[in-house]
Amino acid sequence: MMDRKAELAANLAQVEDRIASACATAGRKREEVTLIVVTKTHPASDVRLLAELGVRHVAENRDQDAAPKAAACADLPLTWHFVGQLQTNKVRSVAEYATVVQSVDRPRLVTALSAAAVKAGRELGCLVQIALDAESGEQGARGGAAPDLLGELADLVAGAPGLRLDGLMTVAPLAGPYAGREQAAFERLMELSSGLRAAHPAATMVSAGMSADLEQAVAAGATHVRVGTAVLGARPRLG
Repeated sequence: MMDRKAELAANLAQVEDRIASACATAGRKREEVTLIVVTKTHPASDVRLLAELGVRHVAENRDQDAAPKAAACADLPLTWHFVGQLQTNKVRSVAEYATVVQSVDRPRLVTALSAAAVKAGRELGCLVQIALDAESGEQGARGGAAPDLLGELADLVAGAPGLRLDGLMTVAPLAGPYAGREQAAFERLMELSSGLRAAHPAATMVSAGMSADLEQAVAAGATHVRVGTAVLGARPRLG
Protein backbone atom coordinates (compact mmCIF):
# COMPACT_ATOMS: atom_id res chain seq x y z
CA MET A 1 0.00 0.00 0.00
CA MET A 2 1.27 3.44 -0.88
CA ASP A 3 2.64 5.39 2.05
CA ARG A 4 -0.03 7.79 3.32
CA LYS A 5 2.15 10.88 2.98
CA ALA A 6 3.03 9.95 -0.60
CA GLU A 7 -0.66 9.34 -1.33
CA LEU A 8 -1.64 12.74 0.03
CA ALA A 9 1.21 14.41 -1.84
CA ALA A 10 0.08 12.85 -5.13
CA ASN A 11 -3.54 13.86 -4.53
CA LEU A 12 -2.53 17.39 -3.59
CA ALA A 13 -0.47 17.66 -6.77
CA GLN A 14 -3.47 16.63 -8.87
CA VAL A 15 -5.73 19.16 -7.14
CA GLU A 16 -3.07 21.84 -7.53
CA ASP A 17 -2.88 21.07 -11.26
CA ARG A 18 -6.68 21.38 -11.50
CA ILE A 19 -6.71 24.74 -9.73
CA ALA A 20 -3.79 26.07 -11.77
CA SER A 21 -5.42 24.95 -15.02
CA ALA A 22 -8.75 26.47 -14.03
CA CYS A 23 -7.02 29.75 -13.16
CA ALA A 24 -5.20 29.78 -16.50
CA THR A 25 -8.44 29.13 -18.38
CA ALA A 26 -10.18 31.92 -16.48
CA GLY A 27 -7.30 34.35 -16.98
CA ARG A 28 -6.65 34.50 -13.25
CA LYS A 29 -3.42 34.31 -11.28
CA ARG A 30 -2.97 31.09 -9.29
CA GLU A 31 -2.36 33.04 -6.09
CA GLU A 32 -5.90 34.46 -6.31
CA VAL A 33 -7.34 31.11 -5.19
CA THR A 34 -6.73 29.56 -1.76
CA LEU A 35 -7.11 25.82 -1.26
CA ILE A 36 -8.88 24.76 1.93
CA VAL A 37 -8.58 21.03 2.62
CA VAL A 38 -11.71 19.64 4.28
CA THR A 39 -10.40 17.08 6.77
CA LYS A 40 -13.74 15.96 8.24
CA THR A 41 -13.82 12.32 9.44
CA HIS A 42 -10.08 11.96 8.78
CA PRO A 43 -7.63 11.70 11.71
CA ALA A 44 -5.33 14.32 13.17
CA SER A 45 -2.41 12.33 11.74
CA ASP A 46 -3.60 13.26 8.24
CA VAL A 47 -3.77 16.91 9.24
CA ARG A 48 -0.15 16.70 10.39
CA LEU A 49 0.91 15.16 7.09
CA LEU A 50 -0.96 17.84 5.16
CA ALA A 51 0.83 20.53 7.16
CA GLU A 52 4.17 18.90 6.32
CA LEU A 53 3.14 19.05 2.66
CA GLY A 54 2.48 22.78 2.84
CA VAL A 55 -1.26 22.96 3.48
CA ARG A 56 -2.14 25.93 5.65
CA HIS A 57 -5.96 26.02 5.54
CA VAL A 58 -8.10 23.14 6.81
CA ALA A 59 -11.84 22.85 7.40
CA GLU A 60 -14.17 20.84 9.61
CA ASN A 61 -17.96 20.62 9.75
CA ARG A 62 -18.66 18.98 13.14
CA ASP A 63 -17.43 20.47 16.39
CA GLN A 64 -17.28 17.09 18.16
CA ASP A 65 -14.66 16.02 15.62
CA ALA A 66 -13.01 19.37 15.07
CA ALA A 67 -12.32 20.43 18.66
CA PRO A 68 -10.09 17.47 19.65
CA LYS A 69 -8.40 17.48 16.23
CA ALA A 70 -7.60 21.18 16.47
CA ALA A 71 -6.26 20.67 20.00
CA ALA A 72 -4.05 17.80 18.83
CA CYS A 73 -2.66 20.00 16.05
CA ALA A 74 -2.43 23.26 18.00
CA ASP A 75 1.32 23.46 17.39
CA LEU A 76 0.87 23.59 13.61
CA PRO A 77 0.69 26.83 11.54
CA LEU A 78 -2.88 26.20 10.40
CA THR A 79 -5.95 28.33 9.78
CA TRP A 80 -9.06 26.40 10.85
CA HIS A 81 -12.34 26.99 9.01
CA PHE A 82 -15.67 25.79 10.35
CA VAL A 83 -17.92 25.00 7.39
CA GLY A 84 -20.85 22.99 8.78
CA GLN A 85 -24.27 23.94 10.04
CA LEU A 86 -23.56 25.35 13.49
CA GLN A 87 -25.84 25.05 16.50
CA THR A 88 -25.62 27.79 19.09
CA ASN A 89 -24.74 25.29 21.85
CA LYS A 90 -21.48 24.50 19.99
CA VAL A 91 -20.46 28.11 19.44
CA ARG A 92 -18.34 28.49 22.58
CA SER A 93 -16.23 25.50 21.60
CA VAL A 94 -15.87 26.56 17.96
CA ALA A 95 -14.77 30.05 19.01
CA GLU A 96 -11.76 28.54 20.76
CA TYR A 97 -10.11 27.14 17.62
CA ALA A 98 -11.78 28.39 14.44
CA THR A 99 -10.25 31.33 12.62
CA VAL A 100 -13.13 31.61 10.16
CA VAL A 101 -16.74 30.44 10.51
CA GLN A 102 -18.10 30.04 6.99
CA SER A 103 -21.67 29.05 7.88
CA VAL A 104 -23.24 32.15 9.43
CA ASP A 105 -26.88 32.06 8.37
CA ARG A 106 -29.14 33.54 11.08
CA PRO A 107 -29.16 36.45 13.52
CA ARG A 108 -29.20 34.26 16.63
CA LEU A 109 -25.96 32.62 15.51
CA VAL A 110 -24.32 36.03 15.02
CA THR A 111 -25.25 37.00 18.58
CA ALA A 112 -23.93 33.73 20.00
CA LEU A 113 -20.67 33.88 18.02
CA SER A 114 -20.08 37.46 19.12
CA ALA A 115 -20.49 36.61 22.79
CA ALA A 116 -18.24 33.55 22.48
CA ALA A 117 -15.54 35.43 20.58
CA VAL A 118 -15.47 38.23 23.15
CA LYS A 119 -15.29 35.72 26.00
CA ALA A 120 -12.43 33.86 24.27
CA GLY A 121 -10.59 37.11 23.58
CA ARG A 122 -10.50 36.34 19.86
CA GLU A 123 -11.69 37.87 16.60
CA LEU A 124 -13.58 35.44 14.36
CA GLY A 125 -13.79 35.91 10.63
CA CYS A 126 -17.33 35.23 9.40
CA LEU A 127 -18.79 34.36 6.02
CA VAL A 128 -22.51 34.69 5.42
CA GLN A 129 -23.63 31.38 3.95
CA ILE A 130 -26.04 31.89 1.07
CA ALA A 131 -28.53 29.18 0.10
CA LEU A 132 -29.51 29.54 -3.55
CA ASP A 133 -32.29 26.97 -3.08
CA ALA A 134 -34.02 28.93 -0.30
CA GLU A 135 -37.27 30.83 -0.64
CA SER A 136 -37.37 34.47 0.43
CA GLY A 137 -36.63 34.84 4.13
CA GLU A 138 -35.97 31.13 4.63
CA GLN A 139 -33.01 28.79 5.10
CA GLY A 140 -31.75 26.23 2.59
CA ALA A 141 -31.81 22.45 2.85
CA ARG A 142 -28.04 22.39 3.42
CA GLY A 143 -27.94 25.44 5.66
CA GLY A 144 -27.50 29.01 4.54
CA ALA A 145 -29.82 31.99 4.27
CA ALA A 146 -31.88 33.14 1.32
CA PRO A 147 -30.15 35.88 -0.69
CA ASP A 148 -32.62 38.52 0.47
CA LEU A 149 -31.35 38.09 4.04
CA LEU A 150 -27.75 38.91 3.11
CA GLY A 151 -27.86 42.63 3.87
CA GLU A 152 -29.33 42.15 7.34
CA LEU A 153 -26.90 39.39 8.29
CA ALA A 154 -23.88 41.21 6.89
CA ASP A 155 -24.70 44.35 8.85
CA LEU A 156 -25.21 42.32 12.04
CA VAL A 157 -21.83 40.59 11.66
CA ALA A 158 -20.03 43.83 10.80
CA GLY A 159 -21.42 45.51 13.89
CA ALA A 160 -20.89 42.62 16.32
CA PRO A 161 -18.03 42.76 18.84
CA GLY A 162 -15.43 40.05 18.25
CA LEU A 163 -16.57 39.32 14.69
CA ARG A 164 -15.16 40.36 11.31
CA LEU A 165 -17.19 40.19 8.10
CA ASP A 166 -14.96 38.43 5.57
CA GLY A 167 -17.38 37.61 2.75
CA LEU A 168 -19.71 34.90 1.45
CA MET A 169 -19.94 31.12 1.14
CA THR A 170 -22.26 28.78 -0.72
CA VAL A 171 -22.72 25.11 -1.50
CA ALA A 172 -23.97 24.22 -4.97
CA PRO A 173 -27.69 23.52 -4.44
CA LEU A 174 -29.25 20.14 -5.12
CA ALA A 175 -32.73 21.60 -5.77
CA GLY A 176 -34.26 24.75 -7.13
CA PRO A 177 -33.35 26.81 -10.20
CA TYR A 178 -29.60 26.30 -9.78
CA ALA A 179 -29.65 22.52 -9.31
CA GLY A 180 -27.11 20.98 -11.69
CA ARG A 181 -25.96 24.46 -12.74
CA GLU A 182 -22.93 24.89 -10.54
CA GLN A 183 -21.22 27.64 -12.49
CA ALA A 184 -24.43 29.66 -12.73
CA ALA A 185 -24.85 29.27 -8.97
CA PHE A 186 -21.32 30.45 -8.30
CA GLU A 187 -21.73 33.37 -10.72
CA ARG A 188 -24.85 34.39 -8.79
CA LEU A 189 -22.79 34.28 -5.59
CA MET A 190 -20.24 36.60 -7.21
CA GLU A 191 -23.02 39.05 -8.05
CA LEU A 192 -24.08 39.00 -4.41
CA SER A 193 -20.43 39.47 -3.38
CA SER A 194 -20.19 42.55 -5.57
CA GLY A 195 -23.21 44.05 -3.84
CA LEU A 196 -21.83 43.13 -0.43
CA ARG A 197 -18.49 44.77 -1.15
CA ALA A 198 -20.25 48.02 -2.07
CA ALA A 199 -21.42 48.25 1.53
CA HIS A 200 -18.54 46.37 3.18
CA PRO A 201 -15.40 46.81 1.03
CA ALA A 202 -13.23 44.48 3.15
CA ALA A 203 -15.60 41.51 2.72
CA THR A 204 -13.76 40.12 -0.31
CA MET A 205 -13.68 36.37 0.45
CA VAL A 206 -15.86 34.12 -1.71
CA SER A 207 -15.83 30.44 -0.68
CA ALA A 208 -17.35 28.15 -3.30
CA GLY A 209 -16.58 24.89 -5.03
CA MET A 210 -15.61 21.47 -3.77
CA SER A 211 -13.92 18.37 -5.21
CA ALA A 212 -16.43 17.90 -8.03
CA ASP A 213 -16.93 21.51 -9.08
CA LEU A 214 -13.85 23.53 -8.15
CA GLU A 215 -13.21 24.45 -11.80
CA GLN A 216 -16.64 26.08 -12.09
CA ALA A 217 -16.01 28.00 -8.87
CA VAL A 218 -12.64 29.27 -10.09
CA ALA A 219 -14.19 30.28 -13.41
CA ALA A 220 -16.87 32.26 -11.60
CA GLY A 221 -14.31 34.08 -9.44
CA ALA A 222 -14.18 32.23 -6.11
CA THR A 223 -11.28 33.18 -3.86
CA HIS A 224 -11.36 29.95 -1.82
CA VAL A 225 -12.23 26.35 -2.76
CA ARG A 226 -13.04 23.64 -0.20
CA VAL A 227 -11.66 20.27 -1.28
CA GLY A 228 -11.94 17.08 0.75
CA THR A 229 -12.30 13.79 -1.10
CA ALA A 230 -9.98 14.72 -3.98
CA VAL A 231 -7.15 15.21 -1.47
CA LEU A 232 -7.88 12.74 1.32
CA GLY A 233 -9.78 10.01 -0.52
CA ALA A 234 -13.06 8.41 0.47
CA ARG A 235 -14.23 9.38 3.93
CA PRO A 236 -14.19 6.73 6.65
CA ARG A 237 -17.62 5.71 7.86
CA LEU A 238 -18.83 7.52 10.94
CA GLY A 239 -20.05 5.46 13.79
